[in-house]
This record gives sequence, C-alpha cells and structure tokens, in this order.
Amino acid sequence: MQPSWMIYGAYGYSGELIAREAAARGMSPILAGRNEGKLRPLANELGLGFRVFDLADGKAARRDLEDMTAVLNCAGPFSQTARPMLNACLDSKTHYFDITGEIEVFELAHDPATSTRARQAGILVCPGVGFDVVPTDCLAAQLKKALPDATRLTLAFQSRSKLSPGTAKTTVEGAAELCKVREAGRIQDTYARPGTVDFGEGERSTMTIAWGDVSTAYYTTGIGTIEVCIPASRKTFKRVRRMQRMRWVMARPFVQNWMKRRIEQKVSGPSKEERADNPTSLWGRVSDEAGQQRTARFKTPNGYEVTIEAPLAIIEAVLAGKTTSLGSVTPSQLMGDEFVWQLPGVTPLEWVD
Repeated sequence: MQPSWMIYGAYGYSGELIAREAAARGMSPILAGRNEGKLRPLANELGLGFRVFDLADGKAARRDLEDMTAVLNCAGPFSQTARPMLNACLDSKTHYFDITGEIEVFELAHDPATSTRARQAGILVCPGVGFDVVPTDCLAAQLKKALPDATRLTLAFQSRSKLSPGTAKTTVEGAAELCKVREAGRIQDTYARPGTVDFGEGERSTMTIAWGDVSTAYYTTGIGTIEVCIPASRKTFKRVRRMQRMRWVMARPFVQNWMKRRIEQKVSGPSKEERADNPTSLWGRVSDEAGQQRTARFKTPNGYEVTIEAPLAIIEAVLAGKTTSLGSVTPSQLMGDEFVWQLPGVTPLEWVD
C-alpha cells in the first residue's frame, strides 16, 4: 500500500499550488484544513480525499494524522500553526514538513528536546522545505564546504515577486519586532543594518532582515555569526529604521488584526505569469578569522515555483524511503547540499571569489 501524506492548509495560496501540482503528477495527498467550504471544492476538483480539522483541537489533529506517513504544513502564519501541528505529528508518529521562513518555528523544531522526541517517535522534523529555506540552506552548505573554518556567513536574495496572503501576514507580525541576526552562536535582536551585495548586475545597497537562515544556517554549517539581507535603497532603509523605533504601535493587537484583515481582502498572491516574470537572485559570502573569504551566487525561478517543486521532491524521496535521517534536520542535511540545483530552472553556482 502506498504511504499516505497530507497537505494541511491546502486551500491557501502556496498550499493550493502544491496540491494542484501534486495531483498533476499523479500523487494522492489528502487535503486538509479547517474550512470545509474552501477545502471540499478543491478536493473534488482534483479528485483527492480531504479532512477537516482545526489545529486548536489537538485530539482531532492526532486522530486525522494517525494513518499519515507525512504532513506538509502550508497554513501560515506558522507562528500559529507550527507548534500544534508539530505536537500532533510527534504524538501520531508522522513526519513533519512545512514551508515556513519564521525563525521562531525553526528554533522550536531544532530544539534538542524536539529532536529527541522525533527520533524516539521514528520521524523527521524538517521545516522550511520551500523557498524558505531550501536555496539559501544549500548555498550556506556549499560556502561552508569551500571555507571550512568560516566564522561569518552573509546571505542575500533579490525578488520583485508579490507576496502571498500568508507571507504578507507573517510580514505584518515581523513589523512589530526588530531585525534578527546571529552573533557568537546566539540569535540577537537588532535594528536593520546596511550593506552592499552584487547579484551580478552591480552593487546594490541592502539591509538585514529576520530570515529563517539566521536559525537554520547555524544548524547546517555551525557558523556562529550569520545575517541575511535584501536590497533596500537608502530611503527604504531609513523608513524601516523609523518603523522599528515605532514597533510598539505595530505590536498592538488591534493594529495587527486590522492589517491582517486588510490582507485577506486585498492580497491574492502573484499570478502564474507574474511568477514566470520574476525569478530570484541569491548571493552568499563566508569569511574566516584570517580574512579569507568565498563568495557565490545563482538564480532560481520565482520563489513560489521553488515552493512548489522543493517540497514535492522531498516528500517523494521520503515516501520512497530514499532518506534515512530521523529527528530535526535542515533541508540540505536531509537531501544533500546539491539539492536545489536538481530543481527545474536553477542556474549553476557561480563562484565570484
């Protein structure tokens, strides 16, 4: 009998893209979520089974996962869904995957207590199997291999793509906090920091952001000082710094709720054509105490295309028994540091220095 797996949050922007591609490939995931009105029509259209349950009901979640080999959690913001789904997976002995980019979720997943419980249950816990963080995780691993004594890692990416509703809501939550970097092995809050990066078209001004690799790249590489950047003009950088000084306003529940309701009304995510027209550039640099450094860059299709391809490739490998890992792992630890370059449309790694 073929192993069963589930997509939770299947009617969200990314979840639906993944569900449609899975069905097109002849895969048979069970679609799941808490809204039957959105779930049933999609499942019927794709000819797939479905289950309705709310993660707030732990007993129901465990019941509906008991016969599942793996679950792919696509229901963001993951700050609200990762912990209850992960607990249900640990109890039901179901492999856990998600497409988060949220640092707190990665830290929860890679907590030694979580990893120990996962190994005891005989399961994998591997968050971040979409664009967050597959490309940057593989890049970090390649950079570490090129400079084994590296003590500092900087990663950057550039994309003009629209956001999905779930990602937009996560961004709203992040606006109530400072940026995050890792220094001497510990994650620290800080105001956004300026920098410059050359993605291959000349140097661009950048600023640091709270991105998942601040967590995951540490577990992948062991490098203790890590930051992640995106392009930002001087004007944008100054505006972000002002917003960070006023973050207490954004942290108010009524502000958060109002902005998330607006997102639900206004944000739909990029169309297929918009995704095709907006690829992503990635860049990374490591350096060591002696002043040596290695820099590399490459391009992927639009981040949402990676978020379709990478999870399905990982799920297929796990269900086919092609992986042997147990406990908490990063994508490159699970699939190897060449994994992202096995996906469609990803350019070869270019070493700059």
